[in-house]
Amino acid sequence: MQYTTLGATDLRVSRICMGCMGFGDAARGQHTWTLDEAASRQIIRRGLELGINFFDTAVGYQSGTSEQYLGRALRDFAPRDQVVVATKFLPRTTEEIQAGITGQEHIARMVDRSLENLGLDYIDLYIYHMWDHRTPLYDILEGLDRVVRAGKVRYLGISNCFAWQLAKANALAEREGFSPFVSVQNHYNLIFREEEREMAPLCAQDRIAMTPYSALASGRLSRHPGETTQRLREDDYARLKYDAAAQQDQEILRRVAEVARLRGVTMTEVALAWLLGKVTAPVVGATKLSHVEGAARAVDLTLSPEERAYLEAPYVPHALVGVMAQNTPGAAGEAHVWSVGDQTI
Repeated sequence: MQYTTLGATDLRVSRICMGCMGFGDAARGQHTWTLDEAASRQIIRRGLELGINFFDTAVGYQSGTSEQYLGRALRDFAPRDQVVVATKFLPRTTEEIQAGITGQEHIARMVDRSLENLGLDYIDLYIYHMWDHRTPLYDILEGLDRVVRAGKVRYLGISNCFAWQLAKANALAEREGFSPFVSVQNHYNLIFREEEREMAPLCAQDRIAMTPYSALASGRLSRHPGETTQRLREDDYARLKYDAAAQQDQEILRRVAEVARLRGVTMTEVALAWLLGKVTAPVVGATKLSHVEGAARAVDLTLSPEERAYLEAPYVPHALVGVMAQNTPGAAGEAHVWSVGDQTI
């Protein structure tokens, strides 16, 4: 495993971040394909054995059970100071807004819930999961700064935002003396490269770490044409993100398979090796031991400039989908639903 510094922080993280959305009680969330605790622990333990020290979860994953599974496993398998734990919080619910709960109060509640779920005294990287258009940005930043100053959080990240939103937030944080966002977790992979337009240059300029999710396009970049899995069949949100452009992406997938065959490696390794050349640490989900093992091997694969150009050449612009398609006030389309306990947003 290789390691790097997370942006302008003192966090030393593995080049692969284990994504934990696939862990959690399937009966308590919107995903039917997630792993129970015993299976989750096996994968977390294997990741640690392979040198992965960076783990990403969220309070919204399977009603907090992903956090619970991860926290218990890390307490059993690793010293606290040798792992970097990231988790994410959700926007205020309609019920909270109606009850007069402020943005600061909401964040205080959210971080305490995550700390309880994880069984930790502090969170290394606390991520603003998606833009909250019903709460003033100042309130969000002040609430986040308070939990940092309280010692409950070390650093702040953001997810599912546009470059202008990140720039605006960090400019306001600098003006007010608040803690800035040091990382961004957005949608980025070989078949969805829209982040290269504005987000990547901003992050390079300001030393903001890029830790993208959906690094393998929900399995599409690791499967030959015709291959399928339970997740590919049942993950409605992944289909929302990728089905509309499936035909135009086929040539890229074919080229990933071709390069993998010629190099004697898996498609997973090729797709991740490409992404590792662009970002700090991709978030890679794993629901099988082979998934985490393939991700770890990708760190040692170096693609030639010719191979990288060959993989990139067929790409065409993609429309925004999923959460990002909703990231404007009054955006049209069906919003994604996240659950926290018995509440949804």
